[in-house]
Amino acid sequence: MKETPVVIMCGGQGTRMGSTLTKKELIDIGGRPLLWHVMRIFSAYGHNRFILALGHQGDQVRRYFLEYEAMTRDATIHLAQPGNADGRPRLTFAGEYDHPPWDVTLADTGLETGRAARLLRLRPYLGDGRFFVAYGEAVANINLDKLLAFHEGHGRLATITGIRFPSQYGKILAEEDGRVTVFKEKPLLPHWINGGFMVFETAVLDIIQSYNRDDLMETDIMPDLMAQNQLMLYKHTGYWQSMKTFKDAKTLNEAWRANQPWNVWGTTDRVDFD
Repeated sequence: MKETPVVIMCGGQGTRMGSTLTKKELIDIGGRPLLWHVMRIFSAYGHNRFILALGHQGDQVRRYFLEYEAMTRDATIHLAQPGNADGRPRLTFAGEYDHPPWDVTLADTGLETGRAARLLRLRPYLGDGRFFVAYGEAVANINLDKLLAFHEGHGRLATITGIRFPSQYGKILAEEDGRVTVFKEKPLLPHWINGGFMVFETAVLDIIQSYNRDDLMETDIMPDLMAQNQLMLYKHTGYWQSMKTFKDAKTLNEAWRANQPWNVWGTTDRVDFD
């Protein structure tokens, strides 16, 4: 399938993480920032053009990518040697990248901007075709080929990926006399939630622009798309996990150490994930 631009939302404050000095999307998971893992999922399916919507602590994201080679490859620094331009140390890098070439656009979308307005500010980078929108805090073993095929098949403006999340608590059902008939620990909740990994046509940007104010994606734009019969749900039943708290970060690190459940770039069996 044709390569599709990938917008990644990473401008929020991440208030539920507490007073961490590290940008949430840059917190280390298995030796790499969580944001890198999100990008690697898309890259595994041939989507290597990324537009990052920056805001709060955006300087950290910029610094990570501006220093990306030195941070991810072996480097030799040639000091006090003739031929160095302007007397500066010269660097040479060794080793191969562990992903295809990436184009990464770092775009400032404001500190307090809502997601819909952030998306609108990225319009100059998106062209006229469809594009992905993802959150920089959520990973999944989603089959992006199937997601795109589903989106193209229904012909509407927007597709969101729905996931079912387990309850924090167990479920108990009982008869009137107190006799327990169902006891199940942390069952899947019956409803679907938005797991990110969305596909939008550029006409969605026109809808956002028509509001002419900083509307919220979830409370304004999505209901509007639904009312116009332009919103579809792709159901993902495989692995999905977001990182809202330090507990979630611990969960992700433990999962990565155990079996790397969202590592779609390290397996050839991707077709069975959805």
